[in-house]
Amino acid sequence: MKTRRIFSFFFSLFFLAVIAQQKKDSVRTVWKYEPNFMVGFDVLNAGMAAFSHRKVLQGYVSSRLQNNLHGIVQAGFEKNIYDKNGYDATASGPFAKLGAFYMLAYDRENTMNGFYAGAQLAGSFYRQEYRAIPVRGYAGSSTSVAYPSSTQSSYWVEGIIGGKVQLFETPFYIDVNVQPRYMVFSTKQDDIQPMIVPGFGQSSGKFNLGFSWNIAYFF
Repeated sequence: MKTRRIFSFFFSLFFLAVIAQQKKDSVRTVWKYEPNFMVGFDVLNAGMAAFSHRKVLQGYVSSRLQNNLHGIVQAGFEKNIYDKNGYDATASGPFAKLGAFYMLAYDRENTMNGFYAGAQLAGSFYRQEYRAIPVRGYAGSSTSVAYPSSTQSSYWVEGIIGGKVQLFETPFYIDVNVQPRYMVFSTKQDDIQPMIVPGFGQSSGKFNLGFSWNIAYFF
C-alpha cells in the first residue's frame, strides 16, 4: 500500500514537472522575437514646410514584437509660428514618442499590409518666445506684452489609427495615419498656456489632431 502511494506521489510530481516544462517551452515559443524593422519618414509634413510657417521633420522605427503587436518609436524636430488673435509666438525643438499598435485587419499573404490602431506616450523639450500677448489695458483698451525666450517641456498621450500598403513587390510601403492627441502636462512661463508645442501642434486647448503620410522601408 505504501509502495503504491509513494509511486503515485512521484508519478504526480513527474507529471506536474512535465506540464510545467511544456508551458515554459510554449511561452518561449510564443515570445520568441525575430529581429525585424520598418523605418518610415513623413513626406507630407516635410513637403508642406515650403508653403507654411510650420517646419516639421519626423520619422519612426517600428518592429513586430509578437503576432499582430508592433512596437514603435518616433522622433522629430518642429519649428512653428503662432500669429493669431493678437498673439505673436514662436517655438522650436525636438520631440519623441514611444508606443505600440495592433494590426486589426491585414493581408494574409503579407501581414504588414492592413489597418492598425494603438497608443503612444510623447514628450517635447523646446524653446519658445512670446513677442506679443494681448492683454486688457487701462479703461478697456487693448495692448500687448512680450516675454523673453525660455525653455519649456510638454507631455501628452495620443492614439494612432492608420493603414499600410506595400508598393508593388518592393520593400517600400505607404503608411498613413491620424493621431488624436491629449495634453497631459506642460511647464509654463508666468502661467502662460503654450500656444505651440513641437510634435503636438498649434493649440490653445488640451486636444489636437495630427496627420502623417509616410514612405517606409521594411528590413
